[in-house]
Parts: sequence; C-alpha cells; structure tokens
Amino acid sequence: MTYRTLLLTQREGYAVVTMHRPREMNALSREMRGELEECFLRLSADKGVRAIILTGGDYVFSAGLDLKELSALADADIEDFFRSLTRQLKTIYTCAKPLIAAVGGIALGGGFNLATFCDLIIASESAIFGHPELMFGLNPLFNPLQRIVGIAKAKELIMLGQPIGAREALRIGLVNKVSPPEKLMLDAESMAGELAKRSPTALEAVKRISDLVPRLDRAAALDVEQDVETLLFSSQERKEHMKVFMDNLRSRKK
Repeated sequence: MTYRTLLLTQREGYAVVTMHRPREMNALSREMRGELEECFLRLSADKGVRAIILTGGDYVFSAGLDLKELSALADADIEDFFRSLTRQLKTIYTCAKPLIAAVGGIALGGGFNLATFCDLIIASESAIFGHPELMFGLNPLFNPLQRIVGIAKAKELIMLGQPIGAREALRIGLVNKVSPPEKLMLDAESMAGELAKRSPTALEAVKRISDLVPRLDRAAALDVEQDVETLLFSSQERKEHMKVFMDNLRSRKK
C-alpha cells in the first residue's frame, strides 16, 4: 500500500515507516497522523512483521504538530481534533510489536512525543530533542517522558523547553544508543533484525509487562511476571524456540 506522507518498506521480519514531508520538516499534519494510524494498525495485524522502525530520515525526525493547521483550527473543531490525536497516538503506543525510533535531526513537540511512545530510541549524533509547546501556550505530554527520565528531569525539559542533544539524551536515559549519522539506519535495522528473531509472543508479553509492573508494588509485580512466565513456558512457540537454541548449542560443542 502507498501513502502520501509516509514511505513504508518491509524487510524480512520487520518494517521501516518513514515520515515523508521533507519541506515541512515532517510536521504532523492531519493527513500524516491519519496515515500513521492506518499504517500501524496494518503492521500490528501483519504476522510477518515482528518489529517496526519509525524514522523521519537522516536530517529530521519531526518538528511536531503542523502549526499552520493548529493556527487555523476553529473553536468548534478543537475537541474533535484532539480526540483524533489521542486515538492516533494510542494506536502507536498500544502496538503489540516492538517499536524503534530512529531519530536523525530534530524531534520537537509532537515529534518528541512520538519518539517517547516507542520502546527503544536510537539517536543520530545530530539529533535534538525539545518541548517548546509552552511558548505557544500548549500542553506538552508529560506522562510518556516522565516514565522514561523521571519526574524531575521531565519537568525541566517541559517547563524550560530547552533542547538537548543526543549525548545528553543518552546520559539521562532518554535514548538507548547514539550513532554517527551515516550509521543511524544501519544500527536501527540491525536492532530490528535481532528483535525479529525473538519469540513474537514473548516480545508482546514483555511490552505489556514493562507498561504494567512499574505501577505495582514488588510483590504484585512478581506475581504478574510469574503468571506470564507460566503461560509462555507452556506455549508451543517457546518449545520450538528452545529446541532451536539447544540444537545450536550442541552443534557448537561438537
């Protein structure tokens, strides 16, 4: 399927979704957000896709919501606009497949939010993250950021709105890896390829666990994880993956 604002490439075991509005710095227009929603719904249902990379290319991830559209938004349309935005973001956040954000260049406002909705973030050395929304009288999304970097640092990034570079993002735990610009997509695709080798059922379970257990006390968290482990261990998929692993181990010992 083709899109007007996205490029979709499917590899063996994973997909690459590239936001493609270069003249607008990948600003998240209504059309692009709708296409992202449709694309992620499609990829979520595709059993051949075990991981997804979301990127904006080498020079920009996304400059955030399309300010031209926002400035022209009629008062009567505001509620519907933000309801649709919430639905579209939830589609990405609740995707069962592991998501990798490959951030080259700027990720501002809504673009920054998109990156934090992914499970893993690889940043180019040229990446810049920032939340300038308060300058426009808008509310940045606090929750996804504070879940990654903590409340104090999230308040600082959101309230002051000062952008940070890739190395600082790595230092505070916002990103998982910093790559030279020319290696950004190579590293992202290498990571996606590794994820594609893992058990899809187990990966989905880990995504759900990582979202749930931080909200529980330690005893309840342990109960949840052990219950999930019991279900995974009894699955045919686990048996097949373990057999392949043990067979490979035996062959290396010969």
